[in-house]
Amino acid sequence: MSPEMDFTCNATSFRCGADWKPLDGTSIENGTRRIVKDQEFVFYDDYWIRYYQPPSETLEAKKNLIESLTRRTFHHTEHGINTPGQYLKGARASYENETDPRKKRVNAAMLAGALFNRATDIFRTIVDLASKGVEVSSDNELMQECGQCFKEALELGKQVKHYSGQEGIDELWGEPFRAFSVPIETFYESRFIKIAQAMRNIDHIADQLKEVLLPLSTFDGVEEYIDRYAIAAKYDCETMRSDAKNNFTVWPMFVSTGEELAEYQGHPYNDPSMPAWLHSTGLKLVFDCKSLIEWVALARVPMPASTALFEDSCEEFKRAANSIKRPHRQSL
Repeated sequence: MSPEMDFTCNATSFRCGADWKPLDGTSIENGTRRIVKDQEFVFYDDYWIRYYQPPSETLEAKKNLIESLTRRTFHHTEHGINTPGQYLKGARASYENETDPRKKRVNAAMLAGALFNRATDIFRTIVDLASKGVEVSSDNELMQECGQCFKEALELGKQVKHYSGQEGIDELWGEPFRAFSVPIETFYESRFIKIAQAMRNIDHIADQLKEVLLPLSTFDGVEEYIDRYAIAAKYDCETMRSDAKNNFTVWPMFVSTGEELAEYQGHPYNDPSMPAWLHSTGLKLVFDCKSLIEWVALARVPMPASTALFEDSCEEFKRAANSIKRPHRQSL
């Protein structure tokens, strides 16, 4: 385990020790970088995030980034929309001709996928031409069409859902277009900001669950499982898969702590007056929490709509628990 990783601490103390906070209590500016135990971190919105140096500003590097972001977007969205760019004309015709609202939304997602792939294909061709000494200016017809495809895909992407089916993730659809439009260093900065937002989302989800379960004796010990998973999720959220130094520690810990949380069964006999249905509902919340944190960590962007649904479930559980005449440690 890397020395700066502590999966056993409480989530509220994540990177909050002497190595991370100024002794004089002064605030830390966004973008501040710091080396801790031979690894570099950058600060954004109250979170220290593992720092990765952006690649040099070249067409080849931009192409590799766009290809990676395009694959990532399809990985986190609904099935069946990774339409090859060569089928763009057919995808557009199907979208324009469909009248059923539900089907039209899916056709919009498939068209967005085709536009994404067409843009990536074009940019790949531009880079290939450049490697052969052919200069392609920013106002070239190919470059203009590439940007237009990304832009239209971004607009249609609002109708694409996360693979959970709960919501779309506009942030993901915008990333390839942003990587095409801005310098790589600027894009990396925006990713660090989104990772900080994702970490805050993870902490909020974990806090919501602890608020409703910790007062109940039948859920003794659940806090440790929640905290360990939330911390592992934050580590995973910031770690690139190509980072061999950290990924072989972070990913197994993320998966194993998630399994431990999902397998938690509580202690239903701690309180004889606890209805079985209420305890089962609490366990479902634990599993839903695990799933939602996993989605946020892997997408590396916040998921506000799914988080709102989880909050509603927690509130419903709280009302049910408070309506039952049974001893509580304290009021929920």
